[in-house]
Amino acid sequence: MILYGLKTCDTCRKALKALPNAEFVDVSTTSVPDGILDRALSQFGDKVLNTKSTTWRGLDETERSKEPKALLLAHPKLMKRPLIEDGDALYIGWDKDTQAALIG
Repeated sequence: MILYGLKTCDTCRKALKALPNAEFVDVSTTSVPDGILDRALSQFGDKVLNTKSTTWRGLDETERSKEPKALLLAHPKLMKRPLIEDGDALYIGWDKDTQAALIG
């Protein structure tokens, strides 16, 4: 299991605490692999973008109109966190559904 997120993100820390065997990848220093990013965008669409973040609010309209993948490659902190890869399954966020699926 791989958890993609930010080491400074409270939600990512909660997920890591609940999933002690997960490998953590900090997206501010290591990019999400292209294949995983493509799968996430295919599965979740625009929900992969965190439009409530300070990074998003700092973008102008020209930047915001770019394709989600281009935005995430240019600004990795825009990704909704955490993105969790568990075998063939992907989960985004740390809501009750994700917790139930991964913890039981």
